[in-house]
Amino acid sequence: MNSIDGVKKAAILLISLGAETSSKIMKLLPDSFIQKVSYEIANTDAVSPEQRDSVLEEFVNTAKAKQYVLDGGIDYARDLLRQALGPQKAKEIIELLNQLQFRERPFNIARKADTLQLANVLADEHPQTVAMIMCYIQPEKAADILSQFPSDFQVEVAERIGTITSVSPLVIEKIEKVIENKFSNFVDNDSENIGGVHSLVKILNSASRSTEKNILADLEKRQPELSSEVKAGLFTFEDITTLEKLDVQKVLRDVQNDDLVLALKGTTDSIRDFIFDNLSTRAVDNLKEELEFMGPTRLSAVEEAQQRIVGVIRKLDESGEIYIERGDQDAVIE
Repeated sequence: MNSIDGVKKAAILLISLGAETSSKIMKLLPDSFIQKVSYEIANTDAVSPEQRDSVLEEFVNTAKAKQYVLDGGIDYARDLLRQALGPQKAKEIIELLNQLQFRERPFNIARKADTLQLANVLADEHPQTVAMIMCYIQPEKAADILSQFPSDFQVEVAERIGTITSVSPLVIEKIEKVIENKFSNFVDNDSENIGGVHSLVKILNSASRSTEKNILADLEKRQPELSSEVKAGLFTFEDITTLEKLDVQKVLRDVQNDDLVLALKGTTDSIRDFIFDNLSTRAVDNLKEELEFMGPTRLSAVEEAQQRIVGVIRKLDESGEIYIERGDQDAVIE
């Protein structure tokens, strides 16, 4: 069913729910979507039991996921769905929910804009305005933009991202109009809770280590409590020692050997020993030999290799193949 587009799925859902229920739902939909889904319904001759069951199951799971998010956030939703549906199905539902929510969020223009152009536009805005917009765009894009700002401005924006709790719809509307004028495109109105530590963590998880270190160092001086909360949610290369033995071994199987050698070049003996303990004797001997004959290496190259390994760890965590312990959250029950 993943190959079927959203309008087709909506049509199948409305057909499956029956005329009485569907008519009530249709009244709540935008006119433009009503036209599309009505056309699709009119051109659907029959719905197979398999299609009906698949769409209904997806609808129920997505509705549950949305409620879980409202109850306790995206991580809470992911954990419950993993327990109920398994890692792969949970991942699919969360991705679908993210896609649906992403389409509804404000600042669609900023999400579609060229990164360099967006950075140039935001550089002239107030840090609070930039922080709000960055809470709505892709974390990777936000991290890229953040790295292009001067150090002081980076920290100003990061501090505001970490302390935002909600924004008035009127404020969003006004700022959207400004962005609309600058990009000569359409905007979309919406209101929701944004920002906070979770948003800042997501952005810093995608940022370079130098950007991350700069922001955290200044936050430690300016807002120690916020800095501690952010650090608790971040996972760095050094945190690999907090993983379970089997999880470390899964990570190392997916890591490129060149990245591992580079990453170990710039780390402590304790971390090296920890990683060596999770490799075969032959693999350890090969790594030690490569490290011995490796010449001087740029710090940026080492940090990039470590960041790629962290990317592997986060990817495996998101897919449910390994488990990253975060702060005081509940332990996993096997």
